Amino acid sequence: MYKAPVEEIAFTLNHVAGLADALEIGRFGDLSPDLVDAILAEAGRFASDEMAPLGDIGDRQGARLEDGVVKTPDGWPQLYRQWREGGWNGLTAPEAFGGQALPHMLNVATLEMWNSASMAFALAPTLTMGAIEALVAHGSDDLKAIYLEKMVSGEWTGTMNLTEPHAGSDVGALKSRAERHADGSYRVFGQKIYITWGEHDAADNIIHLVLARLPDAPAGTRGISLFLVPKFLVGEDGSLGERNDVFCHSIEHKLGIHGSPTCTMIYGDGKFGDGTGAIGYLIGEENQGLACMFTMMNSARLYVGIQGLGVAQAAFQKALDFARERRQGRSAVPGATDMAPIVEHADVKRMLLAQKSYVEGSLALVLYCARLLDDERTADTVEQRRTAHLLLEMLTPVAKSWPSQWCLEANSLAIQVL
Repeated sequence: MYKAPVEEIAFTLNHVAGLADALEIGRFGDLSPDLVDAILAEAGRFASDEMAPLGDIGDRQGARLEDGVVKTPDGWPQLYRQWREGGWNGLTAPEAFGGQALPHMLNVATLEMWNSASMAFALAPTLTMGAIEALVAHGSDDLKAIYLEKMVSGEWTGTMNLTEPHAGSDVGALKSRAERHADGSYRVFGQKIYITWGEHDAADNIIHLVLARLPDAPAGTRGISLFLVPKFLVGEDGSLGERNDVFCHSIEHKLGIHGSPTCTMIYGDGKFGDGTGAIGYLIGEENQGLACMFTMMNSARLYVGIQGLGVAQAAFQKALDFARERRQGRSAVPGATDMAPIVEHADVKRMLLAQKSYVEGSLALVLYCARLLDDERTADTVEQRRTAHLLLEMLTPVAKSWPSQWCLEANSLAIQVL
């Protein structure tokens, strides 16, 4: 069973990413080493004792679509409620909206544990955190006031809607459309595919961030706008109203991460409305949607690297535990006569050490990128912040691709050990 490597994460956090030095000079206010240790310890306990057992159940059961409703695996809605009540969703979010404004380094450290315990589960808050960042950066004051507090608390989750059946990486070819409405809102029509946690039963509302094109928009990526489309309409007082005209048509049958519902979403076809479209609200400016969405996509690139790391960490632990128990052949130690645990064989040691190297290297990389995120916002001088920004621009694609490639290799080695 997975056990969160809290001491290893804390060491890397403090001595590679440099959190200890930042705390010593007061970079993060009254955040103390003792509080950091307490946060990591509780995250490790929750990941190991609460999330990991239900993660296995999620992989076996998977999400399912029943009468138009997506049901997550047994125990997952309750697990999500426990997780959000622990305050984990808002670690780095602004205090003005109920967040804790803690360093990104701490959030990335906990995300490593969530993804190791259950990547399928961790995908839900990962998308929500990205949606929060996009809304904070580009949303109007009215949208922030209505939606952010519930998203920061985790009571409402968020999604990212880019891909369409005919337009994968070619986002500029999307056909989803939006029409201006007299009250200042918009009406959204179209189909999106591969929408992670696009529909589920773990939260009261789902806030979709949807790319669509206005009738008079320029061609290609220059004519894309970003819209906030809630599953349930929200009153000015924050209360939930009628169902919006958006629904999950189907969920994908996948090789893995079965507990995470990957949805095909339909907007504005009249299933939950009069056929005049799903009600949406513009984020940022018209025809500037892709630039707004890149705020969320940049976070997602780092999160993908963390996902690769998390899965490899869990696989390494399983391989190591098995190698310590499985007996086969004799040890190379002179005079040994009994069958030895395979962990004593040189080639098995090599495979385990390679896995460990890929995991430790990936952990250092993603935590260092999180340090740059913090420096970009909190460094003492403008020049230091600019340097952190430029270095982060270079390293973010590496933080996505390197763990994705080499942690996959680590998983292959873990399978070979088994």
